[in-house]
Amino acid sequence: MTPPVFAHGHLRLYLLSLLAEGPMHGYEIIQALEERFGGTYTPSAGTIYPRLAKLEEEGLVSKSVDGRKTVYEITDAGRAELAAREHELNDIENDVTDSVRRLADEVRNSVDQAMRSLRADLASAAREARNEARHAGRTVRTDIRESATGRLRDAEIVLNDFRHQLRSDLRSMAARDELSKENVDELREKLNEVRTGLFRMD
Repeated sequence: MTPPVFAHGHLRLYLLSLLAEGPMHGYEIIQALEERFGGTYTPSAGTIYPRLAKLEEEGLVSKSVDGRKTVYEITDAGRAELAAREHELNDIENDVTDSVRRLADEVRNSVDQAMRSLRADLASAAREARNEARHAGRTVRTDIRESATGRLRDAEIVLNDFRHQLRSDLRSMAARDELSKENVDELREKLNEVRTGLFRMD
């Protein structure tokens, strides 16, 4: 089971630290958290807004309406609590760093699993098409070609989805200056393995 990103009570303090940087509306807070986690974690509105409401009840945060947006701002009492718990905030920042690494590892593992699954599925589909072609007449072979065309279209859809997701992950790593030459070499090696496996169908 994947452990929670924030320990109990930590998100509350982290929200205060974000608002200490300046007033924000709810969506900006969610975006700020997503950016801190390099895109690997995006809290839901159902996670953020109840905690903001609680902070407001405690007098640590105030809110005002700016057009159609509700803007949240830390109060003097909120700044005082933040200062009193600065040592806890340092620990939370370390936990966030660990969470980012853990979530990034999970993303990489998911990519590896998806690549293996794609290679196996395409190889299986190709073997099935060859077996059908050996024992079928012209009409069946036509059906197989049509089926193979459909599989190719499905494969291209899977490949495009994978490419967009991987590009997003790589851009997040690059933004955090975590994309090394070793990462690129490993990516090239993995993709070559997939391509080699697809065209080595016994």
